[in-house]
Amino acid sequence: MAITYQWSGKTLRGTIESGEMAAGSKEDVISQLKRKSITPTVITEKVSKSGFGLKGRVKDKDIVVFTRQFATMIDAGLPLVQGIEILSTQVENKVLAKTLVAVKKDVEGGSSYADALKKHPRIFSELYVNMVAAGEAGGILDTILNRLSLYIEKAMKLKKKAKSAMIYPSVITTVAVLVIAVIMIFVVPTFSKMFAQLGGTLPIPTRIIINLSNFLAGMGGIMILAVIIGLIVTIIQMRRTEKGKKFIDSIILKLPIFGMILKKVAIAKFTRTLGTLISSGVPILDGLEITAKTAGNKVIEYHVLDVKKAVAEGKTLAEPLSRAKVFPPMVTHMIAVGETTGALDAMLSKIADFYDDEVDAAVSNLTALMEPFLMVFLGVTVGFIVVAMYLPIFKLITLIK
Repeated sequence: MAITYQWSGKTLRGTIESGEMAAGSKEDVISQLKRKSITPTVITEKVSKSGFGLKGRVKDKDIVVFTRQFATMIDAGLPLVQGIEILSTQVENKVLAKTLVAVKKDVEGGSSYADALKKHPRIFSELYVNMVAAGEAGGILDTILNRLSLYIEKAMKLKKKAKSAMIYPSVITTVAVLVIAVIMIFVVPTFSKMFAQLGGTLPIPTRIIINLSNFLAGMGGIMILAVIIGLIVTIIQMRRTEKGKKFIDSIILKLPIFGMILKKVAIAKFTRTLGTLISSGVPILDGLEITAKTAGNKVIEYHVLDVKKAVAEGKTLAEPLSRAKVFPPMVTHMIAVGETTGALDAMLSKIADFYDDEVDAAVSNLTALMEPFLMVFLGVTVGFIVVAMYLPIFKLITLIK
């Protein structure tokens, strides 16, 4: 049975080529590439997507547990291959277990642990591989693995905070809009029919609500729905291009409340990632390259790549960062102090801890503000609708008396 493999390799001219190939094994892929005068550097089995979109997925939590257990084994003096073999039988995630078997085979074949992990980019990120390589070179693999597990855990918490900052307000706003829409589309028309039978002139608030209800129940509601769907489709299409991503990300960072929170999340992620890489022995230029790729925001990514170019030209890290308006003066000043004192990694970690706390406080404040705001908004809106609908009834009762 043929398996589809993804490969990349060097040609005789030194250029890098990549592609996909169906073959019975990795050895078949290697032999076919050699016939084409291509020296393979990475060959990975293509993971097929299942109908439910869950097959082949390894969660960050699985990586954290595996990394921490492996660090304990290395620290205890267990041989590398034996540790991988034990964990491949113990991990709950089947995809990770299968990957570890392949990693063990490569290590037994003479590859370094980092090179073996590099063949599985879907599971082990570039940051992970580079830190492992630095740990192997410095003979401190157990220390690096512990740092990695701690880093991934903190990155998971930060991601969760960013999601809660976006999801919670979106959910409660959607609920509020749906409640009002149901009242306007289904409840108000019932009163409208009753008032039409009574005749006479309706109060102004009642006429406003009835006209708005007719608009939403008719073509107006369809038009609003079409605009929302069109806006979502446009954003999705724009996110597929580099310019589109950068444009949307720049708008997100400028949003009144959410922009501030997401900017703090991006700064915390940038400083945490770069600090962890530098403290693990990864060269600063490689660290900046990896940090840019894992920024999660195109505006931040472009700024970090500009910083990398400036550092490569011999400038300090703080100097180009200060020109990027995304990073606050406090961040650049602290980084400058870290560079001067030779404790850049420690200073970056302190900045990350500070912004982690800032994100915590910002999300808590946002949650606390949204609840009373929603109650007031719903109370005023629904109250106005109810009063508008009952005004004609009160008028009728007065006339009868």
